[in-house]
Amino acid sequence: MNDAPGDEASPRRRLRPLVLAQLASLALVAALMSLLVWTVARGSPGHGLVAAIERGETPAAPSFDLPVIWNRPGSWPPRARPALADHRVSLEELGGTPVVLNFWASWCIPCKEEAPYLAASAEAHRREVAFLGLDMQDFTSDARRFLSMFDVPYPSVRESGDKTHRAYGLTGVPETYYIDGRGRIVGHATGAVSREELERNVARLLAGGAR
Repeated sequence: MNDAPGDEASPRRRLRPLVLAQLASLALVAALMSLLVWTVARGSPGHGLVAAIERGETPAAPSFDLPVIWNRPGSWPPRARPALADHRVSLEELGGTPVVLNFWASWCIPCKEEAPYLAASAEAHRREVAFLGLDMQDFTSDARRFLSMFDVPYPSVRESGDKTHRAYGLTGVPETYYIDGRGRIVGHATGAVSREELERNVARLLAGGAR
């Protein structure tokens, strides 16, 4: 007995949304890679910032004001938590608090490698340092799944454009900036951070940024 025509078409109809979602994700990654290559080629506004950090200087961290997609203030110092009241975070609102600013995305494999270290360090230095994730070039739903998977204990904001990551001179994700209570960048790491590197930079951040 032959199957009804609808029986054969049904699996294809069920697979179509999954295939389309996968294609959309691949297109997003390709677009981001093209954007980053183009940014480097034309000279990012943050190129001078990164060069200054490499020279051992402590330049002012570029400001931002971005919407919160993951509101987990438990590891933050109490004085920093009011910054989340309007579901947005600006760097100025965190003045007086050392900040570890981590640029990441859910599709980024090195971001998955470092996520447990960032989560553990945020807990270890709770009430001393405000860890803040900045999700970029990502789907909000994917970003929240990532944050839930790794049980991230600190807030994340999201940028849909490129203003902030260009201001910071990013060439990819992940990248991490260590910002002291005066809003000066005292450290910068490209790529996934190791547990040792992260703790060393946090200790220096808490010591006032001394090299």
